[in-house]
Amino acid sequence: MEFLSTKQTSEKWGISARRIQILCAENRVAGAIRVGKTWIIPARAEKPKDGRVKSGKYVKAHPEE
Repeated sequence: MEFLSTKQTSEKWGISARRIQILCAENRVAGAIRVGKTWIIPARAEKPKDGRVKSGKYVKAHPEE
């Protein structure tokens, strides 16, 4: 199995290496392994979906009083 560094993965996915580290720490990257202080990511791992709200409609909206 081939592994990539966080820097290589960030270039592949188009996001920062720091964001990759955060995704790995949150167990959102399948197969990512921590080796010392470094994360290694399988070359075939898929980029997790962005969970941020982009529509402007919030799922947990506060009820109006």
